[in-house]
Parts: sequence; C-alpha cells; structure tokens
Amino acid sequence: MKAQLIRENGGPEVFEMTEMERPTAGPGQVLVKVAASSVNTADLMARSMGPVVNFIPAPPAVLGMDFAGVVEAVGEGVTDYKAGDEVYGCAGGVAHHQGTLAEYLAADVRLIAPKPKTLSMTEAAALPLVSITAFEALFDRMGLGDSHKVLIHGGAGGVGHVAVQLAVSSGATVFATGSGQAQLDAITKMGATAIDYTAQSVEQYVAAHTDGKGFDMIFDTVGGANISTSMAGVKLNGQVATTVSIGEIDLTMAHLQGATLHVIYMLIPLIHDHGAERHGQILAALTDLVDAGKVKPIVDTVFAFEQAADAHRKLEGKGNLGKIVVEVAPS
Repeated sequence: MKAQLIRENGGPEVFEMTEMERPTAGPGQVLVKVAASSVNTADLMARSMGPVVNFIPAPPAVLGMDFAGVVEAVGEGVTDYKAGDEVYGCAGGVAHHQGTLAEYLAADVRLIAPKPKTLSMTEAAALPLVSITAFEALFDRMGLGDSHKVLIHGGAGGVGHVAVQLAVSSGATVFATGSGQAQLDAITKMGATAIDYTAQSVEQYVAAHTDGKGFDMIFDTVGGANISTSMAGVKLNGQVATTVSIGEIDLTMAHLQGATLHVIYMLIPLIHDHGAERHGQILAALTDLVDAGKVKPIVDTVFAFEQAADAHRKLEGKGNLGKIVVEVAPS
C-alpha cells in the first residue's frame, strides 16, 4: 500500500510517499480502506518534536489519527462490523499504532463507529479527535446541561466549532470567543453568542453576559497562558476544562475562584489501552447528532494524499476555520 512516512522528525518536508506492507486485521480489529484523514495539532507535534511526549511515535512512522473509510475485512471476535461498512474514528498515529495517512489501517473496533450517513468521507474524517475531545470536556467531565452558561474559547477552531454545536444541542446558553469577521460569523451561525476577544477584555464580557458573576463552565481549547483568562472568567466554584496544559501555568486564580480544572487528554485510550470503549460510544452518539442535523463539521481546506506536507503547513499557519483534511482515496 501507499503511505506517507516520516523517517525523521522535522518540518513538513520530512513526509515521504512510500510503499509498505498492508496490515491485516488482528483480533478485535477491522481492516479499513482509508478514504480521508484530517490533520490535528497533535499530528504537528508528532512530526516535529520527536518522542518527547508519551503519545509521539518514534520514526520511521506513519502519522495521522483521524480517518473515515470502508471496512475491507474483520478480525477474530468482531461481530458488529462486516466488509463494506462505512466507519470513522481516531485510531492511529499514536505510540505503536500505525497512522491514517496510508491506504489501509487496522483499527481497534472499540475506537470506531458507523460513519454518519449525511456526511461525505471527507467531512466525517474531520470529526473524530475534535469531537471526542469536546464531548469529554463538556459532558463527561463538566456535566453540561440546559441550565448552564458556558463559554468556549476558540469557538471557530477544530475542537471549538464542534464544542459550540454540541453545547448548543444540549440546550445550554453558549458563548464563544473568536477574532475576525469570518470566525465571529461562524460562531453566530452555529447558534452561540460571539465574543471578539480582541475588542473586549475578560472583565468586560463577564460583566456584559453574566452580570459580573462569571460563566458556569469554560472550555478552553487554546490553553497555556489562556488558562489564566479562563480562570478569571469562571464563576466562584465553577469549572474549567482545557486541552493544553503542558508547561508551567499559574493557578493562583483557580485557587481564588475555588475553580475545578479538568485536563482533557483524549489520546489515553490509544496510549494506555484504557477506556477505549468510551470513544466508540461517543462517536456513535455523535453519528446520531450529525444525522439529526445538530452537528456539522466545518472543513476549511482539502488536500490530496500527495500533499500531506502542505496540509501540515496550512495548519501550522493557524489561519484555518474548522478542520483541514487529506483525501487518501477520494470517492
């Protein structure tokens, strides 16, 4: 099969189209013919940083975590899927797992679900990692419900745009930060109140939207130094979830607010084989939401399989709205 391989860590130019042996479906796996794969920030880290964090595979490696495709064969013990089924998931490109920038993938059935019927393969491939991350943060960790006011930082980004739609579908009152008219318009179109963080300070939008009390919950898809902003915007004894907490972070405001901080690391099932079934359950629930018209991915740019390096360059430029997808085998 054809695959995009990296033999060393570095810039996007390290990608090399190569031929390698096709995998087979082992026990509890399905062999998938990959149609499309999307690019996530974790993929950029895996390519550029090397094995300095526990999820990053050591070169030579095939990267790519998300996929959508068609089942070619099933392994021992698999009864829920058969050849010809359309599926999607986040099942590769981490630790010892072969990535999805390849024509075929042996995927753990616990990490996949039936693809939404209303989406193309390209659209479906945009969803798994970001949707699982958002679902875990909003519902599994913070318990978002229809009585809550929630703020989502980065509401037009990869994780953020799905989080906004999931939060709106729950009946919660949803706010999201962004900058530039395209981002603000996208947030509004998804049913949330858009906040231009370049035009308003955290104190100003907390005063305007919560009478100065703070939001019940904040999902921070930016992380890092922005966690301090989130802590300043959450109510007393409120909750903050973040996707980026690597490095030193001042938690003084968390103490002063009595806030709970949730760290979302959705790659744990692939790294440690812990809680994998939950990912399949979330994706199955997401399929229902998508087919009911409540969630739809925003796809910024689509690249051909040969352009995997360009897809990485695009995401590194940080100007994308929604997700970037690589078509491995266009239908």
